[in-house]
Amino acid sequence: MGLTACNKGRSYFPSNMDPQHIEIVRFDHALLNVSADSALQDIRFLYDEYEAFMPVWTENILGIAADDTLYLAEALPQFLQDTLYGFGETNAEVRRQFANIDTIQEQLDAAFTRLHYLYADLPLPLVYFFISGFNASILFVDDDLAVGTDMYLGGDWKYYNRVVYEYQKQNMRKSCIPIDVVSAYLFRNIPYTSVKNRLLENMIYRGKIMYVLSLLLPDYPEYEIMGYTEDQWNWCIDNERAIWNHIMDKRDLFNSESMVLTSYLNDGPFTSEVSQDSPGRVGTWIGWRIAQSYMENNPDVTLQQLLEDGDAQLILRNSFYKP
Repeated sequence: MGLTACNKGRSYFPSNMDPQHIEIVRFDHALLNVSADSALQDIRFLYDEYEAFMPVWTENILGIAADDTLYLAEALPQFLQDTLYGFGETNAEVRRQFANIDTIQEQLDAAFTRLHYLYADLPLPLVYFFISGFNASILFVDDDLAVGTDMYLGGDWKYYNRVVYEYQKQNMRKSCIPIDVVSAYLFRNIPYTSVKNRLLENMIYRGKIMYVLSLLLPDYPEYEIMGYTEDQWNWCIDNERAIWNHIMDKRDLFNSESMVLTSYLNDGPFTSEVSQDSPGRVGTWIGWRIAQSYMENNPDVTLQQLLEDGDAQLILRNSFYKP
């Protein structure tokens, strides 16, 4: 896999970067090896082997006090083999689909190699794989991340109908894990700092993250980075000028009302402020387009400078964004 990410001829990364390796901790496999016949012994092994993560998982996923091992020995085998919610069948599918994670490993290593080149002081995270009981896709454990593998079995997995909305299913695929991990890491380590909190600042902040994410994972098409289908992405391209004109005509750009921000930025079946034909998070998509235009028109600006510049109005002005 090549390690040069380009954007319309502009190269951001050298080909001779110091390669980084992300350790993926297979807590999910260890958890699925717990047997009802030896549950207490197996649980003690999990606490010894996964000292940092096991208490977090027990309390956040099962809602059981971390030190209540006797109750856990009774509840855990039932949780793993539950038939009412389909956990037993789901966990068997996790074993099957995640027997080989080489592609995920390669994508994470390549992305964090690029990110380490930009920010060498940021610690590389451990990435735990875990069973969530349909409770969580991504968890943070101090500086590390955890991935609920049972939330990435493909949008057609039959038990998802009970726990998620239809529009969410398209991003519940194994191939989405590198995007979600790197995205979560970026949002956590490059926090939103604006005190104005208008739509403009939120769009630019999120758009910058998405732009950099696309460069860290260049093997993915842009629509997948955004979490869109190709048709949704093309709808935005075809309607870009109309979206922007709508934002400007309604004077939403400098609006800080929570309902307006939620409509433009939060995930959903569509962006209600724009159109029921639109995908969700159109505000973030426009922010990405502005960030991209800014970098294309300011070749001396580095990615670090883009991420650290908190003046959204200046970025918009110097982007010469004209859809």
